[in-house]
Parts: sequence; C-alpha cells; structure tokens
Amino acid sequence: MKIIVVDDHQIVRDGISLLLMTKPDIEVIGEASNGEDLLNMLKSLSPDIIIMDISMPKITGIEATKIITEKYPTIKIIIFSSHSQGENVVKAIQAGAKGILPKNTVREELVEAINTVYDNREFISKYIPHSTFINNIKKNEANKKVEEILTDREIEVLKLIVNGESNVEIAEKLFISRRTAEKHKSNILNKLELNSVVELVKFAIKNKIIEI
Repeated sequence: MKIIVVDDHQIVRDGISLLLMTKPDIEVIGEASNGEDLLNMLKSLSPDIIIMDISMPKITGIEATKIITEKYPTIKIIIFSSHSQGENVVKAIQAGAKGILPKNTVREELVEAINTVYDNREFISKYIPHSTFINNIKKNEANKKVEEILTDREIEVLKLIVNGESNVEIAEKLFISRRTAEKHKSNILNKLELNSVVELVKFAIKNKIIEI
C-alpha cells in the first residue's frame, strides 16, 4: 500500500512515517505540509491512501479532499486530525474521506484504518462517539424517503443507532429485548442496502437526515 502523509507539523509526519515503516506491506512514498503541495505531488505520484490533517495553510485537508475525490477517485483519504469532532467529521465525510481518526488514536487503530479503507470500506474511529457530531434527525425529503422504506419502529431504532446507542441501550429505551433490537438493526441495514453502522451514519449525513 503506497501512502502519502500530509501535515503541517514535521514531527507528526515523521512519527507517522516511522510507525508505518515497520509494516512490510506499507510504503510511505511522499510527505507534504499542506494541501497545495499535496496536489502538486499527485501530478507525479500515485498513492493508494493519503493520511491528512484538516487544519493546514494554503489548502485545508477538507478542501484538498474534495478536489482529490473528484480528480483522483481511486485514492482513499484518511483524515487524521486533532479537529476530528463535530462539524469537521461531517464535512470530511461529505468531502469524500474514507476514514476519520483523532490524533490521540492508538497505533493499532491507525493500521486498522489503513487496511479498512484500502479494502474500500469506511472507518470512523471508536474514539469519535457519534454523539459528538450528531444532535438530531432532520425532517427533509431524504427522511421522508426513509419513512417510506422503514416501519415506524425501525425509524425509532434508526434514530437511536445514529445517535450512538448500543443494542442494549436501544432495547432498554424501547422496552424490547436485545435480540429484537439486533433484528431491527439488521432489517434497517438490509432495507437501505448498507453493510455497517458506519455506512448507516455516513448515509444519514450525506442525505442530510442528520445535522450537527
């Protein structure tokens, strides 16, 4: 897996690069300190994955993500930032980021995120609780469409899932068994043709069913 590391702090770039050098199936092929330098670098380099900060001079990580997603759709982007909460999470996902990690993540999770997005799946760190960037379910056209697909009970469960509730918490709040909660979750994913809770959250954000 060929990777470019983008951060405006040299010590962060060095740390990530040194960590990844220990992995035989990962190669860091370049580093950049801002989005503008990264875009110039992509004229001659073809990474599989870009690990990128949000807050950078010239062109931010989110702005660069939008451009790269449109111009180089095969490149996967992992946002690796201390600003990985609230509105930034939503904007990064909307821009096309495949992974979101806070800078206080553990080494194992960074490697897991790389492997996950390389397999063309989304990865949102377990250290970013959904409740930090989701306040409520928006009533709009996308929500109406969902209401035509799901039952009233499934919509109740959907709202709780998107707000970060576990199966046990959903069961307690709706006075149902854990097994029933799990069944509802499975039905929701099947009806919406999604494979995971991460995809469900991403679906809700992209279709403006939720807002921060």
